[in-house]
Amino acid sequence: MSTRVRAIFLWWLLALLVASGFASLGHWQLTRMHEKQAMLARMQTALDEAHPQPLLLASVTAQKSDYDWAAGRGDVSDTTLWLDNQQRNGRVGVRMYCLLFPDDGVQVLLLDAGWWPLDGRRDLPKARCAAGRAQMVRGMLATPPSEGLVHGEALAQRGQGRWLMARTDLAAIVSALQLKAAIAPRVLRLDPMRHDGDTGVMLASGERDLEILANTMTPERHLGYAVQWFGLAVCVLVVAAVMTFKKKNA
Repeated sequence: MSTRVRAIFLWWLLALLVASGFASLGHWQLTRMHEKQAMLARMQTALDEAHPQPLLLASVTAQKSDYDWAAGRGDVSDTTLWLDNQQRNGRVGVRMYCLLFPDDGVQVLLLDAGWWPLDGRRDLPKARCAAGRAQMVRGMLATPPSEGLVHGEALAQRGQGRWLMARTDLAAIVSALQLKAAIAPRVLRLDPMRHDGDTGVMLASGERDLEILANTMTPERHLGYAVQWFGLAVCVLVVAAVMTFKKKNA
């Protein structure tokens, strides 16, 4: 094999490896796009059906990735959990969670009671969950926010009955609060259309919604990144072809 042929072979080998890497990244972005499209479709189906299911479904591990419109009663604790670094309309704030002990379940249920902005000093809102027995709640059963990168303590106490969470580590919550029962793998995102007086949970000016991709990329952004990675793969192959043609005519 001549030196020129060997150089061309090595050049193409490198180009194919790089292009393959870019294509793999593009394929991963497409996979994430399809996963999130499926999530949105399941959420929309649950909203369209709008037939309340029992809160007990929140404890079914096999359905922890599903979405169900649910309603039921239970006792609300006065413990308030704030999840840090939650975005809404481009603003950073915290999301408020309350603990519900359902009448028809053996596991504790986290109630997503709304989003709150943080001021420049990052002072937590003064609102808190109001304890109450036999409270009627309804909303969407959904997966809790992703834990993201796991580092440091999952939650820290910020006053009597108030906790700041770095991530939704359910086991850590059970341990820190010394709960006698596990926490269900799905949370109940309270109905945004229901008034505060109907829930038994003190929400004040907290903003509620059923947005499930607020702190992550949308399917459209994943598609855009996929196109970029595939485009880079094609560019590498085009450059390799041009360089090969130049070497042959040198």
